[in-house]
Order: sequence, then C-alpha cells, then structure tokens
Amino acid sequence: MFIASFPAGVWQTNCYLLATEPGAECVIVDPGMEALDTVVDVVAEHRLKPVAVVLTHGHLDHTFSVTPLCRSSDAACWIHVADRALLADPFAAMGPDAFALVERLAPGSTFVEPDTVHELTDGATIAVAGLELSALHAPGHTPGSTMFSLDLSSMPGPRTDVESLVLSGDVLFAGSIGRTDLPGGSSVDMLESLRTKVLPLPDAVAILPGHGPQTTMARERAHNPYLQAPYLQAPYLQDPSPRSPS
Repeated sequence: MFIASFPAGVWQTNCYLLATEPGAECVIVDPGMEALDTVVDVVAEHRLKPVAVVLTHGHLDHTFSVTPLCRSSDAACWIHVADRALLADPFAAMGPDAFALVERLAPGSTFVEPDTVHELTDGATIAVAGLELSALHAPGHTPGSTMFSLDLSSMPGPRTDVESLVLSGDVLFAGSIGRTDLPGGSSVDMLESLRTKVLPLPDAVAILPGHGPQTTMARERAHNPYLQAPYLQAPYLQDPSPRSPS
C-alpha cells in the first residue's frame, strides 16, 4: 500500500494520494488550495497515474483544486449528494472571512464542477485504482460530510497492527472534531455521527484526518474529549473549538 500526504495552502488541509504501490493508478483525496503543484510533483516522483478524486465534503479548503486536477488527469470526482452543489458554489457553506481570504489569495477565482461527478450515499463503495473505499456518511460539519474506510488486509506490503484506515475529513481530528457553526453545520447531526459512525470503528483503525496529525481510533476513544460520555450525553451541545477554520 502506498500513501502520501501533505498539508495544502493557508488552511493546511491534508491532501492524500493512495495507490496499491508506486507506479500504479492512484486516488487523490481532498485537493485543497495550492494542492495542484504538489500533487503533480508527488505523481511524477512515484510514477503514479491519477484516476479518481474523492472529496470528504464540499468545503473550499478541501475542494479548491478538484476541477483543474480532474481535467488535467481526465479523472472522475466522487462527493456525497448533499454537498455536490458546493462544487460550483462553495461560498454557500462558508463564512465571510473565507470569501475575503480567497479574494486576497486568489482574486477572481471562479468555481465549476469537474466534467465527471459521481454522487455518493451512505454505504457506497468506490472501486477504483485497485482500491475499495467504503463511504460512511457522517453529517454535522456539513450535510454531506463522509468518511472513507479502506481495508488494508489485502494490500501489498508487510502486515502491521493497523487493520484498516479511515479518511475522516473534518468529522474527527486528533483530540477534536469538526466545527458545526458554519452554514449547513449541525451539532445535533454531529453528535449522531459520533455515536453511530465514529464510536463503532475498531481500535485498530488508523485515522487520517482532514487537518492535523494522524491518529488511531484507540487513542481517540481514550483521550478525545468529544468521544467521552460528558459530551455525548449532554442535553445540549456547544460547538467545539476546531482545529480548522472551515
């Protein structure tokens, strides 16, 4: 199994490249602002062929480069149906500060969908580049927020204690969770996602989040305050102090 990642742009969004091995077709996850050049460099260095772009949600810090990347590599895009409209209208789910920041860093930016977009629903499987990504719809950060699970048991390479990985987007971070105070966010939906989609994940799962360092489900179950009973059983919820601005 081959995994490369880097934090892209001012929002430091983790962009991931996944392949069965170097020299193979690859899947790109969440190509945010200023991600394109680094993706091109990683692809060239490891002789990869991008064939798919998968988005954990529709916020601009995760989707900024999706259309130019898809068009340059003739790749298709996958996104949950509830966030698809954000591909062409990303500011609908972001605050005024984000608009001002984009105008300052990339003035005149316009956004359109990639040429080929596949809509996801909960439980869907993306079978591409020799990989099978299983979609876990986990709304709260956005209506279409989706985590993606990948079983590593059949992947090439040495065996480890990690049985699978989950690309958690902005649902789950190391020590925190995604904010719910932007347009389309819902603390009630986030609580349900934590209870029904995050907590059932096995301890041996490696968590690859949308921002910040990688972690494990065992570590988050033990130490993440938003996965503990006082938060999960609260009669009302406060928005978490997020790691990311979007």
